[in-house]
Amino acid sequence: MTTAAAREAVVVGGGLAGTAAALALADAGVRVTLLEGRPRLGGLAFSFQRGGLTVDNGQHVYLRCCTAYRWFLDRVDGAALAPVQDRLDVPVLDAGRGRLGRLRRNALPVPLHLGPSLARYPHLSLAEKAAVGRAALALRHLDPADPALDRQDFGSWLRRHGQSPRAVAALWDLVGVATLNAVADDASLALAAKVFRTGLLSDAGAADIGWAHVPLGELHHTRALTSLDKAGVRTVLRARVRGVTPGGEGARWQVETGDETLTADTVVLAVPPAETHELLPGGALDEPEKLTRIGTAPIINIHVLYDRKVVRRPFFTALDGPVQWVFDRTEASGLDHGQYLALSQSTAQAEIDTPVADLRARYLPELERLLPAARTARVEDFFVTRERTATFAAVPGVGALRPGPATRLPGLHLAGAWTATGWPATMEGAVRSGLNAASDALGALGRPRPAPVFDEAA
Repeated sequence: MTTAAAREAVVVGGGLAGTAAALALADAGVRVTLLEGRPRLGGLAFSFQRGGLTVDNGQHVYLRCCTAYRWFLDRVDGAALAPVQDRLDVPVLDAGRGRLGRLRRNALPVPLHLGPSLARYPHLSLAEKAAVGRAALALRHLDPADPALDRQDFGSWLRRHGQSPRAVAALWDLVGVATLNAVADDASLALAAKVFRTGLLSDAGAADIGWAHVPLGELHHTRALTSLDKAGVRTVLRARVRGVTPGGEGARWQVETGDETLTADTVVLAVPPAETHELLPGGALDEPEKLTRIGTAPIINIHVLYDRKVVRRPFFTALDGPVQWVFDRTEASGLDHGQYLALSQSTAQAEIDTPVADLRARYLPELERLLPAARTARVEDFFVTRERTATFAAVPGVGALRPGPATRLPGLHLAGAWTATGWPATMEGAVRSGLNAASDALGALGRPRPAPVFDEAA
């Protein structure tokens, strides 16, 4: 068994999961080397330059209940740069009916905190609102950890609980598509229950929304790298790992890159499931082929620069059309005139390969339909970012495929939003996985596990 004197770890992968694991291990006194194949940290939540703009590859948000990601923000000294709303307030535009609704909470306890907002919500009938309330109460009695729920789809459950197609589109999918990257009919009931129970039914402030007011790269790369350096972590970028070899009886692990071979007492693999499958030594998992069955789901982001301001709100979501969530990224990007809107389009299977010209022809008229001021504004730039494997597919049965942080080989641990965190593929899930792996590794090293930064039940 590894002794308590062992003090070296290699973390493979510099996304949020790997960065969180490296920080937690270093904070516990372990000497850590973090290897990342890209020239930057941050995984799939990063920024890049386009002319004078700093552009996020995709819009990312988190909720007040995302305590692991909030730990990460605090740990990299970035909490003030990604504040949370004082209270949940989501403008919901229905261009087809010409109505604006709002989903917002008051100061009352759960479930009364959303009652007045739902009562005034113009996108549902009185009967639909009553049915939503009954379904929400039924959701509170579901256990997201129940394997039986993972085998069911959320859409069927909603229909059994009296939810109309309109209620699904105007409420349940409004939240579910953004958090699960799946419509209700394609989503695991277990993951949907996790999202709605934790975000809307656990605490009055749980669903208050936070987002970066600076480029994501400032948080997930620049500040993260500074924090890693201060913690004593050796971070190596452009380091593609070619092999991970167990040391055997009394020996140490070996991690091979193109430039060096590192030895360590413990290794954390914090890379996607396909890459994890390639690097796993034999015998690490009982059924390693399960990793190859974890599917992926795409997201596209549509970026539009106008010559003038066309919307006053920092963000809104839309019904009765293809537009999902729209965020004002003007200040964060460094744009000094006009307005820069980013449209985050989840469940983008049908549009992931659509040419930019066709997307422009589809989405600019939709923005004009939603935003009257856009009809007289000049479009100065229009471009698209695509993430084909943005998230793991939150389909029924995926829970049985997701491994925990431990493997059968002492000293080897797994991290990534796709591992068994109980959460969908979110920044919260990624950080939780890294902290879980670090805690598991420290326990195996005979070192005290850090105090949890999140509630396992949340």
